[in-house]
Amino acid sequence: MEKSTFSYSLNLLKKSILVLTLFLVFMSIVRLYLYLHHSIKDVPLNELFDAFFLGVRLDLSVVSLIFAPILLFVIFINLFRGENFIIKSYSIVQYYLIVMLTIASILIFSDLAYFSYFFDHIAITVFGIIDDDTKALLEIAKENYNLVVISFVLFIYFAALYRLIAIIFKKSKVTSESYSVVFRFVVLFGAVLINFIAIRGTFSTFPITKNIPDVSTDKLVNLLPKNGVLAFVDAFKQYKRSKEDKYDLVAISGYKGHIEDAFKLFLQKDDIDSNLTKNLVKTTPKNEYLEKHPKNVVVMMVESFGLPITKYQSKDFNIMGALEKHFKTDTLFTNFISASNGTIVSLEPLLLNITARPSSTPLSQSKYSNKSFKEAAAFVFKQKGYETSFVYGGDLSWRNVGKFFSHQGFDHVYGKVSIAKELNIDLKKSSHTWGIFDEFAHKFVLKKLKNAKKPQFIFLLTTNNHPPYTIPKWYKSKPLNISNKLQKHLVGDKNLIKKRFKDYAYALDQVGVFLDGIKQSSLKDNTVVAVTADNNTIEGLMHYDNFYDESKKIPFYLYMPKDIRKKYNTKIVGSHKDIFPTIYNLVLSNSSYSAIGHDLANSSLWHCGFNDAGIIMSKDGGFEKKHPKTKDQKMCSKLYNSTLAVEGYLLDKIIKK
Repeated sequence: MEKSTFSYSLNLLKKSILVLTLFLVFMSIVRLYLYLHHSIKDVPLNELFDAFFLGVRLDLSVVSLIFAPILLFVIFINLFRGENFIIKSYSIVQYYLIVMLTIASILIFSDLAYFSYFFDHIAITVFGIIDDDTKALLEIAKENYNLVVISFVLFIYFAALYRLIAIIFKKSKVTSESYSVVFRFVVLFGAVLINFIAIRGTFSTFPITKNIPDVSTDKLVNLLPKNGVLAFVDAFKQYKRSKEDKYDLVAISGYKGHIEDAFKLFLQKDDIDSNLTKNLVKTTPKNEYLEKHPKNVVVMMVESFGLPITKYQSKDFNIMGALEKHFKTDTLFTNFISASNGTIVSLEPLLLNITARPSSTPLSQSKYSNKSFKEAAAFVFKQKGYETSFVYGGDLSWRNVGKFFSHQGFDHVYGKVSIAKELNIDLKKSSHTWGIFDEFAHKFVLKKLKNAKKPQFIFLLTTNNHPPYTIPKWYKSKPLNISNKLQKHLVGDKNLIKKRFKDYAYALDQVGVFLDGIKQSSLKDNTVVAVTADNNTIEGLMHYDNFYDESKKIPFYLYMPKDIRKKYNTKIVGSHKDIFPTIYNLVLSNSSYSAIGHDLANSSLWHCGFNDAGIIMSKDGGFEKKHPKTKDQKMCSKLYNSTLAVEGYLLDKIIKK
């Protein structure tokens, strides 16, 4: 009996190892696909080899974790030495592998889909899907992907996977041999030891999955090693930590126990008030002219309006439309990046005068959801006598924005239903999957400005330029012929790219039409307009000559009436956190405010742009947080950590109110 039991055990382990080895090969094929599909620039062979070798080690860590219960199971059944039981256990292990590899495959395919859009592995933002409009997401999938072909491919893959496992586990004759106790111990102990090492992936202090090292200066190459399973596990840990209130931004930033140092670095001075939050309060200069002639302020966040694509603007590729002339004649900051790569996570910090928190859930869906932030922009304008309005072209239930921003100083919170009703238009005919067409949101704002009896602060978040990329049937698109130069920087389905460009061009053109409406009326003399974006999600279908310099760039555009016009250094760097401090100092007299960002007109300060994915913009260009090279980049990296620590301290004070 002992002979047969161990023989069957060895055979079971061999079959399991064969299945997992083939899955390991599949994971490398996925990695090769990612590289071939997304890479156009030459990569040194040694870096490419390092990336794939590191990837195999990470994949091996995953399959070894799957193998560990099988190994423990085999050790357990050998203690009982039951031949009948070990034979029956083949079915148990077979179904276990089917379940585990199905889950792993789903995560890998999901990661591929996520990567195709965000040009990154699954992150904490993926959990926001449960808070999005499910119907809208299904519409996106239906409009942008051939679901029939994808479903067929997935069916073939899983059918082949299950069939392969069945063939490998098909009953085969097992030769009963005599094995000594020492041999059995050495084999099983050795298997446990090897599997343990494979799971850790290294002999150093921490497992390889704890901190995946960079192997290149190329972002794509550094993304290659990580697989979808590990990406999902990391994202889930971050999501869980955030939801369980274990998210400590001060500690994450390295300032636990010495927060005063963070304030000194953030404020760029050693002499600070012992009441730390008091240090954040600033006051705009007194201006009697502004007190007598207050200006309306419109801040527009255009969905996914990344700046890099605009450099290809031409008569044949008219991506900007009516907006082009305004960008040429007014103030445009071009070294500007988004606070985050998602809409809600950029929207909140912009309006609350903070910066985005890395690896965390949105504030509107956290313990802060019912809190009022006195630092919020609407409160600042409200205290100066402004009527304040939050306008969103979609549903106010999305990500809880209606409820959350009603606590942040806005007198009015309008969604697509309110817009359609005010304009007396058919909502169904005037909308796409995610909300009302941008032109109607703009008309609503223009009407509100023209009918206003007091100074207006209006924030508008648009919804076009978003999957499934639907534009009005009546809109005539301008030429969008893709040049050879642009084509070399594009990746993915050509038809989908063209569809994205059409929606992109529509959204930008309508911003231009809105600005035409401002400048062709009396509003030109009493209205300031700022235009920015939530992110540059078009980066998922583009390659950049310098990823860190370009991929997160968005515009910060300013239209200023002649009587208050300022001249700015438009090459100065910044991010969302700097928008309102700049606007306050332009339009408000003797007004107190608190903000994490700085007035871009203040040349005495060190200016940097922060994105919560760890990409920082400095005057020496963009860089990854962990790899600053120049003196300016090193300073910006330190400022990023100190800024997050200050913000963490501030948020902690808010939640305790």
